Amino acid sequence: MKKLRECDVAERFLEQGDEDSFNAVFRLFSPQLVAFFRRRGREKGLAEDLAQEVMLTVYRKAGQLRDHKLFRAWLFKVAKHAECHHFAQCMREVPTVDVADVVDSLPDPRRTSMSPTSEFQDWMKFLDAQEGETMRLRFVEEWEYHEIAAAKAVPIGTVQWRVFNSKKKLARHLTLRRDIVRKAA
Repeated sequence: MKKLRECDVAERFLEQGDEDSFNAVFRLFSPQLVAFFRRRGREKGLAEDLAQEVMLTVYRKAGQLRDHKLFRAWLFKVAKHAECHHFAQCMREVPTVDVADVVDSLPDPRRTSMSPTSEFQDWMKFLDAQEGETMRLRFVEEWEYHEIAAAKAVPIGTVQWRVFNSKKKLARHLTLRRDIVRKAA
């Protein structure tokens, strides 16, 4: 009886595609999706978020499903893909440090042996020449991304990547420096 109901609800949605038919699909399948994600070890909040993401995809892409009898299998394939996509994004996230925040936490240069210029040059040793030049233009000269891109004749995305990648490379060094300063204070 339940399978028949699922098939009828799914078929109605796939044929009509209106808000009422989607609401019925949502009410029927969302709890199943949450349970699916929970069985896979996901916490409740994440399971609910993933279920909503799946239902949004179902709403947007249901017209692409050729065989309506395969709705349930397609739905859970979308769910598996959403879970994989979520964790792939999590794996790509890298810790970065906002250079401005770290500079504010550094000791007064008048009290240390290193001047700001020499300290900046010390940081730039961790970067290749292009990244160092990009960081100098962006944070010392305070150029905008599009200005750097025009001056270096590279796409703006390349400039943004160089800044991002440079921050990623510097994160460990700057975090270590910040921790040393905090311990000394």
